[in-house]
Amino acid sequence: MGKTKISNLFANGTSHYILPKSNATRQTLVERPSSHKDRFPFSLFGFFRCFIPSRKVDGGSKTEDEQKVYSWLYTLAQTDKNLVFEYVRSTERGKCLHTMLCGLNSCVILAGLSFREAERRLRENGPNVPLEYSFPRWWSLLRNALFHPFNIILIILSVMSFIARDSPNGFIMLVLVFISVTLRFYQEYSSSKAAMKLSEFVKCPIKVQRCAGRVVQKELIVQVDHRDVVPGDIVIFEPGDLFPGDIRLLSSKQLVVSQASLTGESWTTDKASDIREDYNTPLLDLKNICFMGTNVVSGTGTGLVVSTGSKTYMSTMFSKVGKKKPPDDFEKGLRWIFYLIISVMLVVVTILFVMLPLIINTCLAKGALAMAKDRCIVKSLTSIRDMGSMDILCIDKTGSLTMNHAVMVNHLDYRGLPQEKVLRYAFLNSYFKTDQKYPLDDAILAFVYSNGFRFRPSLWRKIDEIPFDFIRRRVSVILETEDRHSKFFGRFMVTKGALLEVLKVCSFIENFEQDEISPFSFDDYQRILNLSEDISNEGLRILGVAIRKLEMPQTCETSNGSKREDEDIEKDMVFLGLITFFDPPKDTAKQALWRLCEKGVKAKVLTGDSLSLTTRVCREVGISTDHVITGPELELLDQDTFHETVKRATVLARLTPIQKLHVVQSLQTVGNHVVGFLGDGVNDSLALDAANVSISVDSGVAIAKDMADIILLEKDLNVLVAGVEHGRLTFGNTMKYVKMSVIANLGSVISLLIATLVFKYVPLTSTQLLTQNFIYSVGQIAIAWDKMDEEYVKTPHKSSERGLSMFILWNGSVCTLCDVATLMLLWFYYKAYTDVTQKFFHSAWFIEGVLLQTFIIHLIRTEKIPFMQEVASWPVIFSTVLTSAIGIALPFTPIGKVMGFSLLPLSYFGFLFILFLGYFIVGHVVKRLYILIYKRWL
Repeated sequence: MGKTKISNLFANGTSHYILPKSNATRQTLVERPSSHKDRFPFSLFGFFRCFIPSRKVDGGSKTEDEQKVYSWLYTLAQTDKNLVFEYVRSTERGKCLHTMLCGLNSCVILAGLSFREAERRLRENGPNVPLEYSFPRWWSLLRNALFHPFNIILIILSVMSFIARDSPNGFIMLVLVFISVTLRFYQEYSSSKAAMKLSEFVKCPIKVQRCAGRVVQKELIVQVDHRDVVPGDIVIFEPGDLFPGDIRLLSSKQLVVSQASLTGESWTTDKASDIREDYNTPLLDLKNICFMGTNVVSGTGTGLVVSTGSKTYMSTMFSKVGKKKPPDDFEKGLRWIFYLIISVMLVVVTILFVMLPLIINTCLAKGALAMAKDRCIVKSLTSIRDMGSMDILCIDKTGSLTMNHAVMVNHLDYRGLPQEKVLRYAFLNSYFKTDQKYPLDDAILAFVYSNGFRFRPSLWRKIDEIPFDFIRRRVSVILETEDRHSKFFGRFMVTKGALLEVLKVCSFIENFEQDEISPFSFDDYQRILNLSEDISNEGLRILGVAIRKLEMPQTCETSNGSKREDEDIEKDMVFLGLITFFDPPKDTAKQALWRLCEKGVKAKVLTGDSLSLTTRVCREVGISTDHVITGPELELLDQDTFHETVKRATVLARLTPIQKLHVVQSLQTVGNHVVGFLGDGVNDSLALDAANVSISVDSGVAIAKDMADIILLEKDLNVLVAGVEHGRLTFGNTMKYVKMSVIANLGSVISLLIATLVFKYVPLTSTQLLTQNFIYSVGQIAIAWDKMDEEYVKTPHKSSERGLSMFILWNGSVCTLCDVATLMLLWFYYKAYTDVTQKFFHSAWFIEGVLLQTFIIHLIRTEKIPFMQEVASWPVIFSTVLTSAIGIALPFTPIGKVMGFSLLPLSYFGFLFILFLGYFIVGHVVKRLYILIYKRWL
């Protein structure tokens, strides 16, 4: 790549030093960008904007900042490592005196940056953290908590109550505002600190190579804090080290890296410096690039830091964290309710606003306690309601569907038949190797011990070991046994590793059927490749096993450390066979997914693992694999095709964290689904933050648990099924109260307006009206302990603004009709239209209102015939009886006389019995017609 390309690259804004720093890229978890929702207290348009749903769609395309990071890393991965220094300008002080004298430009010493240059770049680029942890001021959080639509409504109503000299009601609403603001302020201030958890992944001392000296440069290895690492630094890493930024490898020796913090998968990745990648390789599969936050498992190496801070790949993940979730249909529905009621009855039914948060929070708190008994910890009460509405659950395969550890499946020869000898030597290799133990070694040992094999490793003595490295991709141990009575007597080299790499060093193959060793032919090679392809398509991982019998004299390095060439020993080996492994699904996963499917919750698997392995697991647990796709394939789709593909696909493999986020957002915005996401890793945090219901487990990483609304104390999907049931019960009871309250209060307002126009006096005094509302509102608290119809719990439900308006139109008229019938009786039969009969009218209207709004819950709470096909729970029955008794008895007590009530004849109660019987009949007919047309009730 020439200078022209380098200049173009700088001009396109890829360099760290040509472009000015972008504030947009450095968005933090805690200092969230302002939006219309945040600014609405200061804008009338902003206030009414909260009633308009947003339909912004975030498809599969990358943002500008993401594209810059991708282009930068791909360019470096395709570039020779010597030229990479020019990209980040790390060679200005890196040439030795000999180089300057002889003019050999290719002779470059990796001296690194000078201390002065490193300080300058640190000032220019800022601290090396994925995000800048700038906490918002406390008054900013308090302002956002105070100027919320619900609080503004209560404040307005409180002021109007004080103007109307209704001080008790005004004080009650101010107390509710105080509680609401205090809770939200505390929660937001606490949750903002979750951003600091990110520092756990990079907080460690880093070995950096710097240079010093004015005339002759002297190289120094120094330790600096990870925050002080800058682009252009040369870092030295060993097993256990974390990478402090995105790094282009300069040298590597047997380097194995864990990218679990980015992918969520426990499998390790081999890295190498002497490779030039191409653009078709997925970003996280680049062999010569290491990413911030990942760690070294084994091996050593050096690397050039090419990106730090907000310009790293990790920052593109977390720059999206902390965005506000779009309000769900329930919240938008409540806003619509508030707007409607304010415009119709601003003062008359203020008690609805007082009791609404109490009833809803009681329902949610009851659901939280019930879920806690099922080992679900609820952090956000509103998530219980959302869980009831959830119709899609996105889950990560590893740990959620599988046990997250390798299990050995079989030991096969080249024909695919089980052979004990293959297992014996694979066991000896895993037993005696000491350089690095991998999960696959543990799986082999566990298989041997649990199946009763007796290979007697005590009879063998380890002579030497050739450890695993990236180039060879295999490990060999040299063993010796002196048991002359054994057919395995002698010295052997046992090799185990990647199948193709093992085949490269094999010249013979063991034919177990004929008990002979024959030369390795092309047909044998092709047969083994076909067998391995079939096994891989079944979702199994494969290792090859080979041996070579060595002569007893010195043919290798002994304990005295004499030199030995590995390539001269690992040759002319005999291929024995294959060892296969699998990450098995959990025993409970299939049952839990079936139960979720029965309840209308579709499962989609979003994982960073391979497609073949994911597909096998999904088949075993009952998830359809008819529509599958991988992350690299999603990258190639346009936006419309992306959304359509996400809608159909049930298995999405090899996804990056950002792709998981895009999938969740697509399902929410375009698919109009309520999406739940179950994850426990750093790579899941973006999707957790965006999902309507974010679920993690107690064993998850800190940031995943911070982002989650619900934490499972057991990593068992059956626990989640119980949570869905509680969520639907909570949602149903909440909708009962919302619909019942709106219908009853709107009907009451219309009836009061009619009565006020017909009669010369007000139907009820303010004291009588508040007492009436207080009696039945307190009685309605028992709704939180009500049960739901079995048919309702079987399917997810969402709140609908249009459905709510139609529900009010149909059923509100029935309440008004009942009140009008009472009005006509009092006018024509009891002649209660004069000032003399005012107390009588107040008493009759008071009792009718209390009983109507008490019994309405039984009509609304079920699709069936109340008291016949379905009976409410005993708390609701008890509340109904108690509230009715208090309402009927109050006019006959001394308190009733003080309030201006009078005694009523028994004939009026007979009329009420007939009236409510007719109300239930007419109401049930309207209910059946409504269900017939709209196919739903609550």
